[in-house]
Amino acid sequence: MQSCEISSDSTDDPLSSGLRIHRQPRIVVIGAGLAGLAATKVLLKNGFTDVTVLEASDHIGGRVQSVQHGKATLELGATWIHGANGNPVYHLAEDNGLLEHTTDGERSVGRISLYTKNGVAHYQTNVGKRIPKDLVEEFSDLYNEVYELTQEFFKNGKPVCAESQNSVGVFTRDVVRKKIMLDPDDSESTKKLKLSMLQQYLKVESCESSSPSMDEVSLSEFGEWTEIPGAHYVIPEGFMKIVELLAQDIPSHTICLRKPVRCIHWNYSAQHHEVITKSSYTNQDNNHNENNHSSQPLMLGHPVGVECEDEEWIMADHVIVTTSLGVLKQNHEAMFSPSLPEDKVLAIEKLGISTTDKIFLEFEEPFWSPECNSIQFVWEDEAQLEQLAYPEELWYKKICSFDVLYPPERYGYMLSGWICGQEALYMERCDDETVAETCTELLRRFTGNPDIPKPRRILRSSWGSNPYIRGSYSFTRVGSSGADCEKLAMSLPYANSTKAPLLQVLFAGEATHRKYYSTTHGALLSGQREATCLIEMYRDLNSAETTKPNI
Repeated sequence: MQSCEISSDSTDDPLSSGLRIHRQPRIVVIGAGLAGLAATKVLLKNGFTDVTVLEASDHIGGRVQSVQHGKATLELGATWIHGANGNPVYHLAEDNGLLEHTTDGERSVGRISLYTKNGVAHYQTNVGKRIPKDLVEEFSDLYNEVYELTQEFFKNGKPVCAESQNSVGVFTRDVVRKKIMLDPDDSESTKKLKLSMLQQYLKVESCESSSPSMDEVSLSEFGEWTEIPGAHYVIPEGFMKIVELLAQDIPSHTICLRKPVRCIHWNYSAQHHEVITKSSYTNQDNNHNENNHSSQPLMLGHPVGVECEDEEWIMADHVIVTTSLGVLKQNHEAMFSPSLPEDKVLAIEKLGISTTDKIFLEFEEPFWSPECNSIQFVWEDEAQLEQLAYPEELWYKKICSFDVLYPPERYGYMLSGWICGQEALYMERCDDETVAETCTELLRRFTGNPDIPKPRRILRSSWGSNPYIRGSYSFTRVGSSGADCEKLAMSLPYANSTKAPLLQVLFAGEATHRKYYSTTHGALLSGQREATCLIEMYRDLNSAETTKPNI
């Protein structure tokens, strides 16, 4: 991998001086999520003026989607800032006063994030019984002990045994089950309850990892994901404020919304230019930026042609691709010409991404007790299951829990449900009425309260079926590794394989960050990383030019 990456452990501005260049390179950034905006912001700050951002949807933010609800903001996408010291998203929020109204309860320090650290999680069974708090704590200690073991394989280079199939889920289920069954102090009924709780914990873990099942998550690589020290912070005004801060210094004409890209033609040969120039003149009335694209003939020498869905072509020196791994999985064959190198395609195929969706339910009054911070669904009949996958009509069995949103003064009486995997896609196909009714029946069944009313309002995400996202965030699937994240991040063409111009196509986004994949700070840092690659390349070129001897 090229050595032009910003240190992920530093929050200092990596670019201390402006850039003077003789001819402005034309740069196209595909995607206006955190990675794309961060890259654009850094490029503009360092003297690049011919930068265009193409965003397929009708809004910026990517997988950040904040929805105003009365006094509150509900997050359909990114919710927490994970960690503080060294996290650029945290420092951006803190420096701009976005955390001033974050309550102590919203500074969660638990590994599995809730909306509040206050209160108690209620573990309810499908026969309407609450599992005693001391039993929950006893099992939680056991599970966390085994979770720590899953981290050792990567961190300590511990060999993975064949029985685990290199799977976090298989390993965890096997070790926890053995420990439960060997406990001489537990009755058979208690053991069954703990085995059922194990399945529920694995569902929660799947939502956290955005994997269909923890069985698909690589045991040998699980420990490479790096947690930044500190709490998990909620931004009361909405995570979209971070997006707005990144975008505030980017001229409005730079970002083109509703501009999906059909194909990126890299290593573009001179023989195509005549055809494309004619196309450019034909479409000049529809061009999104007249100053950059419509009023001048295309210059020879731009090695990349970006073909948009609306038939417009934009020639560029460099393209930074920030599309999600889900979109790359589905569209890479059509999206790049020539095709991506085989090893990059293999990395795309090996890395994992799935869907984690939220279901918000608003009630007139709370039916839960004041100390309850979440309702966790434990199916007693799943104690011995090996696979937690369900047919479409039973999609609701993958809902692992409903969190209580705090404080009620801000949110009212609101619950947030979690569902992941193929079952989340099944949920997305249902209408609001069906999902609201199904969730109400679940809550009645598990709490043992048949009088719970239907919610007054439902709001839910649909990241899996969004054609411009195709999933929530990435994970290291069995058979993949951090090396695949780095391979995905490598620019095209490869430096050792051609004499063509380098850094034609660069790649950013959370899935390209080896340590911080799946996070907003990973996305932001990856965008800065790719912008820095270009800045350093032009600095080197300028430096070489200014030091040429006079002959």
